[in-house]
Amino acid sequence: MTQGARPDFEAYAGDLFGEMILADSAAAAAAKPQPKPLSRFVPGAAICAIAGAAAAWLAQNYGVPVILAGLLVGLAVNFAATDPRTHDGLDLVSRHGLRAGIVLLGFQVTAMQVAAMGIIPFLGLALVMAAALLAALLAARATGQSPAIGLLGGGATAICGASAALALYGVIGRERVDQALFTLTLVILAAASAIALVTYPPLTRMLGFSDAQAGFLVGASIHDVAQAIGAGFAISDAAGAQATVVKLTRVALLAPLVTLAALWIARVQPLAAGVGRARVPVLPGFILAFLALVGVNSLVTMPPDLAGHALTLSKTLLLLAVTATAMRTRTDLLLGLGWRAVMPVLAATIASLAVALAFAEWVIG
Repeated sequence: MTQGARPDFEAYAGDLFGEMILADSAAAAAAKPQPKPLSRFVPGAAICAIAGAAAAWLAQNYGVPVILAGLLVGLAVNFAATDPRTHDGLDLVSRHGLRAGIVLLGFQVTAMQVAAMGIIPFLGLALVMAAALLAALLAARATGQSPAIGLLGGGATAICGASAALALYGVIGRERVDQALFTLTLVILAAASAIALVTYPPLTRMLGFSDAQAGFLVGASIHDVAQAIGAGFAISDAAGAQATVVKLTRVALLAPLVTLAALWIARVQPLAAGVGRARVPVLPGFILAFLALVGVNSLVTMPPDLAGHALTLSKTLLLLAVTATAMRTRTDLLLGLGWRAVMPVLAATIASLAVALAFAEWVIG
């Protein structure tokens, strides 16, 4: 190479180096995650809102439990979830909507309500809840299912039905219980609670229970909050008041149950390294918020309308969360689950009724 050619070579080399720097900068800019528009949530959230409104209309006009109506409507229109544009909105509602709904339940509970129930009924309630959990875990084991499935069915039965199932599913995770099985659990819970609402009040009359006995029975053994309280008032006002205190005490125990469930399931059914670790916290944030609201509600006298509006908003959010979960469920997988998937909730329901009956008969009576 001649001496005179060196400047041209250096110029070309400089241009090449500059192009490489620009290419690297462009690649780095392309690799940097870009903020996504909030409009991506609109299609899924809008479809979920329409389906939820249809479920609420069915519940109001035909007496169908609203959670069951939301599940059925969601399953009926789950073809909409095949469009990827709906996924962000449905996932937002099913995850964050349910957590907000559970937090708002804190407006319904105070520490004084729990204390007013007395030590003897509280011990009876603890026995009923323990029986439900143990029966569900044993049923899951006997039918060859995982401990997570037993924990989900037993915990939901022990506390407050669909609300507790949603909270427990948040710490159990999709890695342990798939959405189809979770949806079927919600269907079974709603059906069992609806049957209990119809059958338990006549059962208490047939057995000649007092108002205290009847209120304890329905408050301790019916899953859904509204249906447990409604069954109590269907017997008498006194039984309704007792059922309200017992049922809200169960709701107050949601936080410790979910926390213990997170610790227990992480030990007995651990996930693979690096999979879903953040989903099994020691104390979930939404449970901390629930406890904080219970504390505030216990220390400060809230306006009566506030608790009513909070309950309405909570039920709305939970309805939308259930509907969104159903819409994201593949019905072919749901139909293939078989009878074994029913057993944990069925065993927990029978066990809770049997223990509540025995306690109301022999201890409260």
